[in-house]
Amino acid sequence: MDISNTLTDGAILAETGKRIAQRRLELQLTQAEMAKEAGISKRTVERIEAGGSAQMSTIIRILRVLDLLPGLDHLIPEPGPRPIDLLKLKGKVRQRASSSRKPDQANKKWSWGDDK
Repeated sequence: MDISNTLTDGAILAETGKRIAQRRLELQLTQAEMAKEAGISKRTVERIEAGGSAQMSTIIRILRVLDLLPGLDHLIPEPGPRPIDLLKLKGKVRQRASSSRKPDQANKKWSWGDDK
């Protein structure tokens, strides 16, 4: 199954758990062995493989044991500035994100009583 935007969160968790279980089996690890190497409980491994949610730190520990941690670099690539942004910032590093303005609100003048 391909993971895409059309899947529900539950379906993505189930597919991720299935893939973790398959990788663990490829490495000839039991759930108990993987849990011990990752420093988590066996019940946590069971829950994740069954499609349950987990803390990010737990996922990182599991990925490390399964030798899949480099894949995280592909999941969340290191951000780089766009060329046009480099020209606008003139070599400076951006520190803040600006909020998007609604087109109808941008030209509207504020007056007392409008904040309700």
